[in-house]
Amino acid sequence: MQYIIRASTASEIRAGVKQTECKFGSFALLFFVFWFFAAAGSRGGVLNGLDTAAFVNAVVANPIIAAIKDDDGLEKCLVCDNIRIVFVLYGDICNIPGIVRRLKAAGKIAVVHVDLIIGLSNKEVAVDFIHHSTQADGIISTRQTFIHRAKELDMNSILRVFVLDSIALSSLEKLESAHPDFIDVLPGTMPKTIRKVCSIVSVPVLTGGLIADKEDVIAALEAGAVAISTTNQAIWEM
Repeated sequence: MQYIIRASTASEIRAGVKQTECKFGSFALLFFVFWFFAAAGSRGGVLNGLDTAAFVNAVVANPIIAAIKDDDGLEKCLVCDNIRIVFVLYGDICNIPGIVRRLKAAGKIAVVHVDLIIGLSNKEVAVDFIHHSTQADGIISTRQTFIHRAKELDMNSILRVFVLDSIALSSLEKLESAHPDFIDVLPGTMPKTIRKVCSIVSVPVLTGGLIADKEDVIAALEAGAVAISTTNQAIWEM
């Protein structure tokens, strides 16, 4: 099985996700991953969070989700009583367990965008790493193969989709074959598109990206999204 072989910077369309480089070299990364999986195997792995029903209910009950892209966002959401669910959009294989641990200790539901974690492979084993090395309640990914793997591991999953043209819109039904718990549509400032997506897919729809104010939030929710995610800390306090 191929594990992590190098650190690489992942980027997300339209998201200002600023990543820091892992300070370990390739050999150290490889050694760390093999060491961790061996240790996890000996203790039965890390206990993960909510089952699917509880996860879905929690998201629906908390329509404003904090998305964090750096340590500043982490510190702010830890003390924000209005926020229960957090999307983690940054980190590397060295610090992601600690980031999730702090969120869980603060009573938050932590969902890791696995595509954006520095040092993880683009193979499905990246999902295994998050499952075994953190207490994350679920993952976000743009890759259907990652969503499939999450289901195999009984992990909650969110499939993120950028709906930028009619071709992307027409492919949504096929994306459901991955069986995500939610489809996350970006950007979040297109109410007509969100409404159309909700009419096409059978799973709950989230949205985010470019949401600037209360009006954007209301428009997205009225269009059918069950929740919105944002890095805008002013919206967290709504």
